[in-house]
Amino acid sequence: MSVIVDPDWLMNRLENTPENTVVVDTRFKLTDPDAGRKAYVKGHIPQAVYLDLNKDLSGKQTKHGGTHPLPDMDMFAAKVGNIGIDHDTTVVIYDQQNDMFASRLWWLLNYMGHEDVYVLDGGFDGWVEQGYDVTIEIPSLEPKDFDPEIRDNEEVDIDEVKDKLQHQSATLIDSRSQDRYLGKTEPLYKKAGHIPGAKNFFWKHVLDENGKWKKQTDLEEHFSALSKNDEIIVSCGSGVSACPNILALKSAGYENVKLYPGSFSDWISYDDNKIEIKDE
Repeated sequence: MSVIVDPDWLMNRLENTPENTVVVDTRFKLTDPDAGRKAYVKGHIPQAVYLDLNKDLSGKQTKHGGTHPLPDMDMFAAKVGNIGIDHDTTVVIYDQQNDMFASRLWWLLNYMGHEDVYVLDGGFDGWVEQGYDVTIEIPSLEPKDFDPEIRDNEEVDIDEVKDKLQHQSATLIDSRSQDRYLGKTEPLYKKAGHIPGAKNFFWKHVLDENGKWKKQTDLEEHFSALSKNDEIIVSCGSGVSACPNILALKSAGYENVKLYPGSFSDWISYDDNKIEIKDE
């Protein structure tokens, strides 16, 4: 089964197996960090709990490591357990539409060894468009113990990126827009461009013209320039918008796919690292 589910599927879960289903709202705006939580308070899918990109899905920023480093996994596992998730729980994640934040949580849970995790196609807006109810009620969920089973082969650090680029033993992709990749614009960081050797696959291109997730065959065509035999390292600005590309690559049958969590924001934190602005 695909990890992308529709509102009807989620409604069926909530009606028939609510005791073993946790819904997580991850709405967020990079330009307004409080907007997602405020939106959740104004109305959310029934039984949904809220997790914040900055406070819950990321760790503390340091000089290096990027602007959205991975959270401490023991602390994050405790948070996951506190909202009622263990390895037997079905988790359904949504954001406003098909944004990048639901995929970030999907990746984190997968990284911690959780199998039963899904992303709601169309997000909150898709749920509302189907005519389903929203609520302002904050659910009370029974805490559980979540024991992380970290999949270390799902991520790489900057040293591995450098080594694999040097030896051409992996393909690096940049998930940001083409203008940011080419250094024509950069709204967030002090330097513009991309990591030398990275190929551009804008994350929004895994969605169709209606903003819905593309089907497997369409994703296979989208990534056809990449070999399924190669290791693929996925980056972006800070390890968030890379996650929809990872989800899409895995849906298209790519198995050796890894996240560079620090991404471009980590790369440019080292003054000696070179930057490229031409298409590759």
